[in-house]
Amino acid sequence: MMKVFVTGVGGQLGYDVMNELKKRGIDCVGSDLIEKSDGDYVQLDITDKFAVEKALRKMKPDAVIHCAAWTAVDAAEDEENKAKVYAVNVIGTRNIVEVCKRLDCKMIYISTDYVFNGQGAEPWKADCKEFAPLNYYGQTKLEGEMAVAELLEKFFIVRIAWVFGLNGNNFIKTMINVGKKYDTVRVVNDQIGTPTYTYDLARLLVDMVETEKYGYYHATNEGGYISWYDFCCEIYRQYGLDTKVIPVSTAEYGLSKATRPFNSRLDKSKLIANGFEPLPIWQNALSRFLAELKNEQF
Repeated sequence: MMKVFVTGVGGQLGYDVMNELKKRGIDCVGSDLIEKSDGDYVQLDITDKFAVEKALRKMKPDAVIHCAAWTAVDAAEDEENKAKVYAVNVIGTRNIVEVCKRLDCKMIYISTDYVFNGQGAEPWKADCKEFAPLNYYGQTKLEGEMAVAELLEKFFIVRIAWVFGLNGNNFIKTMINVGKKYDTVRVVNDQIGTPTYTYDLARLLVDMVETEKYGYYHATNEGGYISWYDFCCEIYRQYGLDTKVIPVSTAEYGLSKATRPFNSRLDKSKLIANGFEPLPIWQNALSRFLAELKNEQF
């Protein structure tokens, strides 16, 4: 029986990964910073090297799915936060990597399209090494990748983009709230990518961890490349909101603290080449997500 340790289960992806593991009857333990009494949960600060060693040695997992990360992209640019971001995304990852190496267990590291420069229109290939992060968050996620690839052989580095899931805040929830409040919204139409539903991604990650098909992968939902504007229009259409969506350029929208990539297109062909089932189309994922969201609200 396989044993899997999951970090960051308080977030969107970690939450769904734990549910998927349990659904398949796989022995699993989840971890995060918050304290709670649960048989399959341990409170863990991944920046604490000794705590990581203790937790992993106690379970002796066959695999670690590392979902914990600092993902507040704009806040990561603030000088007072940079040490914390680095501690979580780089030091925390290295702490886990070092124990995985000693225990000879597999590791899945969740990364991001932000490790690339975000320029052009060509989809980024999974094995592309032309890294040039645009912001501090992307830089720390790249350094996390490097720690994994340098020290481990049994690793999967899975880059994702435009993430949404039930257990946390995301673009869909934000736009629904804004759309209920205002008659019109402005959304950028020159940043292109594809959304990733954590429920679907969790299934793929568990499929992956049961194999030895190690390496770099890109994983988002299928259905083609779209802009945030396109995504918002479809959210309102499926949700039944009449809010008018006005397309604007990133420059017109105004600068955020962190530079955002224009090109978040990820080439997912390596998934299929290695026999993994692609994620469903994003329109279908959105429909299922909205149905879950409405269930939660009643």
